[in-house]
Amino acid sequence: MSQSDSGLILDRLKSLFPKSIDLTLNRPRRLLAELGHPEDQMPPVVHFAGTNGKGSTLAMVRAGLEAAGLDVHAYISPHLAKFHERIRLAGQLIEEDALAEVLSECEKINRGRPISLFEITTCAAMLAFSRSRADMLLLEVGLGGRLDATNVVRRPALTVISPVSLDHQHYLGETIGRIAREKAGILKPGVPCVVNEQLPEAMSEIRASAERVKAPLLVQGVDWWVEPFDGGLRHVNSDGEVLLPRPGLIGPHQIGNAGAAVTVLRHIGVSHSALTAALTRASWPARMQKLKRGPLIDAAGSSEVWLDGGHNPAAGTAVAETLREMPARANRLVCGMLKGKDIHGYLKALRCSADSLYGVVIPGEDSSLSASAVALTASELGFRAKAAPTTEEAVRQSAAESPGARILVCGSLYLAGRVLRENS
Repeated sequence: MSQSDSGLILDRLKSLFPKSIDLTLNRPRRLLAELGHPEDQMPPVVHFAGTNGKGSTLAMVRAGLEAAGLDVHAYISPHLAKFHERIRLAGQLIEEDALAEVLSECEKINRGRPISLFEITTCAAMLAFSRSRADMLLLEVGLGGRLDATNVVRRPALTVISPVSLDHQHYLGETIGRIAREKAGILKPGVPCVVNEQLPEAMSEIRASAERVKAPLLVQGVDWWVEPFDGGLRHVNSDGEVLLPRPGLIGPHQIGNAGAAVTVLRHIGVSHSALTAALTRASWPARMQKLKRGPLIDAAGSSEVWLDGGHNPAAGTAVAETLREMPARANRLVCGMLKGKDIHGYLKALRCSADSLYGVVIPGEDSSLSASAVALTASELGFRAKAAPTTEEAVRQSAAESPGARILVCGSLYLAGRVLRENS
């Protein structure tokens, strides 16, 4: 098959359903049944849900399991540079021919019936996972949990719920409690769930859901603890205390993510060296990532360029806390966001860490806010804000105004993906 085959199939699959998001398990369950139930033939699953941090936690768990000598499948979304990033088979990104094969098979079996792109590609991923040997599969929820296509797994080995905050309210509910209830839909009878520290309303819903299905919880601050200690981390659970290095992923919010990952790995039973590797070897692009090459670096001159794909108020708070912990520099933002996101809440969280912003449009995204709309909201919050025609021009102007600054491109994973495609 040619290199373009998977892209051509994906383009056809996009036309099968008019909505990009329409949560239900009926369509994926129907297709999986016709495929011979590959979801029942996969390796043991660790299922990750939550609003912020689930991807970083998954990355650390994967690094730890692989350091322990295990072969690990992984499923994440969205991708940044290319679709293949969503599917890892025994540690390696799925190859083009293998991806085209499972997509084509799902397209053929589906016979043109309505199914969303995420649903049919999740079925294709499960088909690939069922046909490739591994010791474990790390499965990230796409949106929510209860009605997410990944929730067809009947009995995972373990589940994880990272911190819950406001995001995707149109689909999940307008309150933290309702969103937490959707996330807790991944809980299964008798299957332990590792839970990060939560807002009270979220924790109440998670506990109620766990009681309904009889799922044991391992809750931060009750069943396990993590804290900075002597330049590293101290993790405590019922098996005792372990001392570990600080996570390589940047930001104070990664402490809690690291704690959840270590809790998962200690529950599975890996060595201390594997726990160390989980924290030091994990990589998660577009999460406070420093760029090292490409047109943006050329445009920045003596300034640094960083990239983060967070896009909700909790992510803004995490980025702000990270910037405050970093060496002192002037911080300048280059921000693009999608319509429907809480841009006011996101930028308000960052106002204490930066006072200058350039708004940009996200290239190729019809649902992107205009550069002027981003700049206007930022101005209303007290930023010195302007619109720029491109991200590169925004970086160039920021660097010219403040040589040696730290320039953060932020606000959207779609913008981050575009930046990585052009600057890697």
